Amino acid sequence: MLYAQKCMHKPETPSSNVLDSHPYLRQTLDLVADKWVVAALYVLSRGTKRYGELQREIGDISQRMLTRTLRDLERNGLIERKVYPVIPPMVEYSLTPLGQTLNQVLKSLCEWSTVNFQNVEAARNKYDNAEH
Repeated sequence: MLYAQKCMHKPETPSSNVLDSHPYLRQTLDLVADKWVVAALYVLSRGTKRYGELQREIGDISQRMLTRTLRDLERNGLIERKVYPVIPPMVEYSLTPLGQTLNQVLKSLCEWSTVNFQNVEAARNKYDNAEH
């Protein structure tokens, strides 16, 4: 069975759920379903960045959260951290080949948001203005 078919198959028993329907789906969502993870991967998809560049380009992220996000991404093999032996220390971050495999997914997500977000906002306004 093809990978895509495995991911999209229907649960076999009434007690199973969508997150358990594929052995790695829950873990994958835990790995990448965070706004800071998506933002960091998106910025790094455009090339190697230093810590300060990442923080500026992501915007509105604390130093603590960026450090934690980068460590998690490095631990999971999605980014590489390279430390240069200079004073002051210089550190660069880049996507690993595994991290690069997410580029098309992120690009598709960004394109979807550009094309569809006015429709989302219209739906929100309609919902918010309706009597419930």
